[in-house]
Amino acid sequence: MKSRLSIAAATLTAAMISFAGGAAAEPCLDVTLTGTQGGPPVFQGQAGAGTLVRYGDSENNCSDVLMQFDTGRGTTQQLSKLGVPVGKLDAIFLTHIHSDHSEGLPDMMQLRWHFNSGGPKVDLVCHADVKSPLGHVMSCQKFAAHIGDSLIRSGEMAQRLAENKKRLPGGPADLVNVQVFDGTPDAQVVWEKGDVRVSAVASRHVPGHASYRVDTPAGSVVIGGDAGNDKPAPPRDTSTSAQVEALADGADIVVHSVIHPVMGPDGGTGFPPPIYHRQSTATDLGALSKRAGASHLMLTHLIPPMGAARQGPYPIPGGGLSEEDYTNAVRDGGFKGTVVVGTDLKSIRLPAAQ
Repeated sequence: MKSRLSIAAATLTAAMISFAGGAAAEPCLDVTLTGTQGGPPVFQGQAGAGTLVRYGDSENNCSDVLMQFDTGRGTTQQLSKLGVPVGKLDAIFLTHIHSDHSEGLPDMMQLRWHFNSGGPKVDLVCHADVKSPLGHVMSCQKFAAHIGDSLIRSGEMAQRLAENKKRLPGGPADLVNVQVFDGTPDAQVVWEKGDVRVSAVASRHVPGHASYRVDTPAGSVVIGGDAGNDKPAPPRDTSTSAQVEALADGADIVVHSVIHPVMGPDGGTGFPPPIYHRQSTATDLGALSKRAGASHLMLTHLIPPMGAARQGPYPIPGGGLSEEDYTNAVRDGGFKGTVVVGTDLKSIRLPAAQ
């Protein structure tokens, strides 16, 4: 009898070990489009440009490291829908400081100041100050330093401080740890935490524009931002950025702003050619993603939005574009992988759920 019990116990122990081994947590990467509005216009409540990248494992819903790339209008609300408090973000990365990519940051940091004044600070990673050919300076550092000025000057913050002395007296700027880098055409590591490494390149759109790549044991994603070709207008081989293409080599996912070819000078919209030419077209992004070997292309910052009769004041001949219109344009570039035509809160997880 003892022998049988011993055998049974050994069998049960082996089964438990096997079960535990089978249930071991696996690393995962989750990429969510927090906002897909193209440019400053507003269409049907879409949030401004932004991408949340989460890394962790299958037991914690990929939530060890939380990174927000760009913070367009409504980012705080979008994160709340995902169950991600702004106070939990480890780092925020700005591709550039155009308002449609950054105007949600004051709201995010004000909320963090209200409820997380005890810290920790959030890393704000962005391109160092750069002077425009027109003479002005694009400054992420000044943006961060003055992020609460309107509330300080209005007395709103003084009132909040009077109610709670534990809040930081300098406002939300006291909770930002600005980390700037000098943009280079070759990738450089700009931020790391645990198994996560973020690299950046300078890419053309406006002075101080950067594109990022996140590498993790679960996979990699490139955030192109609004990058375009260094050559500002045709003739040229492509509208896409050579720096982004090099950054994307071997990446699993490419996330990139997109403009549909219908907005081009021959499309009849009247859209300004200089603005059109500083964006990447859906067809050229398909070709870039194919050359880079990516398996997924996520289109965001759509110009024009799907279903919109116009982009701002510029009418779309024949009416609004569909998801199929964007997908077909990507396929024309030869890309055969997964295409996500961005709507707010669309996600891809690596590895894919079985």
